[in-house]
Order: sequence, then structure tokens, then C-alpha cells
Amino acid sequence: MHVLLDDDRGQLTVKRIWPWRQILARIQAARLDRALAAGTSPEASAGLAVRAAQLTSTGFRRGLAASVRRILVAAGPPALPVAAGLPALPLAAHAPLGSARPSRLPLRTARIGRSAPLLAEVASRLLEPGPVPVRGVAMVAQLLADGTGPLYREAARDDLDALAERAASALSW
Repeated sequence: MHVLLDDDRGQLTVKRIWPWRQILARIQAARLDRALAAGTSPEASAGLAVRAAQLTSTGFRRGLAASVRRILVAAGPPALPVAAGLPALPLAAHAPLGSARPSRLPLRTARIGRSAPLLAEVASRLLEPGPVPVRGVAMVAQLLADGTGPLYREAARDDLDALAERAASALSW
């Protein structure tokens, strides 16, 4: 594998990456994803460049999109709007959506339901052909991996709508 890196003169150079560097990037994925999601250039270090290549690969993006869609299905459909005074009926009462594997972490279904359109947009953008900005992919990877985040904890301070909107926006050129 070869990557582009900034050299000491501010120019990009091609550098060969050894297989151990790829393993190290997977081990350090959380730290590298945070840096990439914050906007650090992938060319700043070999670790960032390798992780960026891993994140933006078609297979990884498909896996992230499938995870987002599984979360949407597992959380259940959003409630349909109803007439004043009547309880909302879930969409599943009208048309079955299918089943999903149970999540290992409890999902905040109400929060996910409110953010469902934005999360579906994120999944769609991950599946678009061609290159995607690494920053957006790193944001989605962080969102899914954060067991203390708004997908999984009611007490999470972060707003799921805002995070999903930022990720969707970062996935566009």
C-alpha cells in the first residue's frame, strides 16, 4: 500500500506503507477517527493516511451504511401523525418493515425515530459511488462506536439530529 504524506517542505510525497502500519491503524482507530472527524488532514501522518484509506474503502462504507440501517430498523418506525387527542400508532401497525437482529446495546428508539430521516440520508450518502470525504465517514464511524453517545444513552449530551446533520453534510463535496 502507498499513501500521500506531507513532507517537511510542505509538499505531498508518496510513501510505502508496511502491513504492520495497517494493523496499528486498526488498533488506534478510535483516536485516528476522532482526529479525522475533527478535520485533521489524512496526509499529516502515516497512521492518519492508512486509517483514511480504510474508512473510505467501499467495503467499510457499505458496512457502516448497513449498521445505520440496522439501527433504524431495530429502533422501529417513526410514529404516524394522528388526530388531536388520539395516541400515535407506530408505522409497523400499518405495514410491516421486517425484523432486525437485536442490538448489543440498548437503543434510544424515540431519539433515533426523530432522527430517522437524517440517519437514512447518512446511510444513502455512504453508499454513493465514487470517493467520499473521509471526515464524514469518520464522523459516522464515531457515532456508531460511541456506546456513551446519543444512539445508546438517554443521558448523552450530544444532539443526535445535529450529529447526523453534520455527518451528512460532511459526506458531501
